Amino acid sequence: MIAGKLKAFGAFWYDFIIGDDWRVAVGVVLALAVTAAVSRANVSCWWIVPAAVALLLPGTVWRAARASRTRATGSSS
Repeated sequence: MIAGKLKAFGAFWYDFIIGDDWRVAVGVVLALAVTAAVSRANVSCWWIVPAAVALLLPGTVWRAARASRTRATGSSS
């Protein structure tokens, strides 16, 4: 009973953090790490996370659109 609840708890957090695209999760973690490193050098670093999102978003939208198009046509190319 407890093991099932722990498994469900872990599955929730995995789905919440990783979600549909693990690349975005890795990109956000890297952006936060770079922001932390740059902030220690007393350099303005507010722009790093928004820039990372601006770079990551088109890729994830493109992959989702391609997957949707593949499902709609039934082809694998």
